[in-house]
Amino acid sequence: MSEFPACVLIVTAEVDPQVEAEWNRWYDRVHVPDVLACPGVHGGRRYVSSGEASLSENGERRAVPRKMYTTVYEITGPEALQTPQFLAMRGWHQFAPHVRSSTQVFMARGDQRAQPGPG
Repeated sequence: MSEFPACVLIVTAEVDPQVEAEWNRWYDRVHVPDVLACPGVHGGRRYVSSGEASLSENGERRAVPRKMYTTVYEITGPEALQTPQFLAMRGWHQFAPHVRSSTQVFMARGDQRAQPGPG
């Protein structure tokens, strides 16, 4: 992903520490290769947060210790998630009781790109 893609699938997950090592092995060795083999998926990269998360609610901000895994996949569009290969892919059902996750598709708004701010 050298340039900003027009459409991405973003998966975030918080994993209970007692299954984290096993979950990471499965995610890296099984899940990511399965996703990357699906039509319409052009690439992906995993990230893990460092430090505290900054949470805002009702104008109040607080720092919370949190380890968040995020995977960003470049996809052709939402239809990539409806292919037979994507739908047949192994989910993380064996880890479901230990993972809090969110999955969303984001599409670029027109040709707008973030511009660097001052200073």
